[in-house]
Amino acid sequence: MKGKGAKVDKELQPLWESLKRLHYQLREQTRSKYNRVNPFIEDLFEWEEKGRYFGCKNTRIYDSATVIGNVKLGDGCWVGPFVMLDGTGGLSIGNNVDFSTGVKVFSHDTVKRALTGSKHPIEFAPVRIGNNCFIGTDAVILKGARLGDRCVVAANSLVSGRFPANTIVGGVPAKKIGMVIIKGKDVHLKYSGGK
Repeated sequence: MKGKGAKVDKELQPLWESLKRLHYQLREQTRSKYNRVNPFIEDLFEWEEKGRYFGCKNTRIYDSATVIGNVKLGDGCWVGPFVMLDGTGGLSIGNNVDFSTGVKVFSHDTVKRALTGSKHPIEFAPVRIGNNCFIGTDAVILKGARLGDRCVVAANSLVSGRFPANTIVGGVPAKKIGMVIIKGKDVHLKYSGGK
């Protein structure tokens, strides 16, 4: 049922026409309000509703995001499109954490299980992300990782291990590449190497 030439059963035609009208109306409202065009499903439901479902205040979760297992999510967070939050091994996220498009957070892996023909068990380790962190587009955070408050994770990074507060991390594997410096309301990102 895709595209201009979509064919539907005669009985379903009125529903199909109503669905198209709803799609066009919601798309126009979203474009008018946010100056963006989303996938249809993102226009159907309010982003804050999913945050309220998890008991959060002012947390927005895109409908295309997946949240599984034991995830404790703070207030004021932004969980962008196509994010995966895996709490099967435990995942604690502080307040005001932004997850950019495509971020994946895993609290388990099956590497050793796969390599041993299922003889080794699945491994689990909790992940903790502090308050006021920014996780860049397509970053991957692995089981057991810890990020202190006010950390920045660069786009496309692979994060494991522990990083203290006010750290900028980036790379594959991720390492410290700078510091977050806050003076009053000013935020400075000081990268290693002088800039």
